[in-house]
Amino acid sequence: MTESKYQISVSPRAFYIAEQSDADAGRYAFAYTITITNNGAVPAQLISRHWIITDANNLVQEVKGQGVVGAQPKLKPGESFEYTSGSMLATPVGTMRGSYQMIADDGTRFDAPIPEFTLSAPRVLH
Repeated sequence: MTESKYQISVSPRAFYIAEQSDADAGRYAFAYTITITNNGAVPAQLISRHWIITDANNLVQEVKGQGVVGAQPKLKPGESFEYTSGSMLATPVGTMRGSYQMIADDGTRFDAPIPEFTLSAPRVLH
């Protein structure tokens, strides 16, 4: 079974950043921390990312780029890489999902899915 050779788990955690948000201007800032773990049998390098960001108005932004936070981490089996980045939405709630494009030491290219997670501002009393 070859899939177990190429197995990357992705664990996201999201946070609302009140001091960078402005509800009156429709700007909601979020940070997220992603932990990427190689559960497979071969070393693999993260080459690029593809994000699908959806706000509460169903406005979808797609973001593609090389690496993450300026890095293309190479993970040996059992190793993890963690990074924090951010996103700005026009609504207080949204979701993010996507995939990382990986290449294993043996040349095999595969995608590591990023499970959908919610970006949500805490309830604000007026």
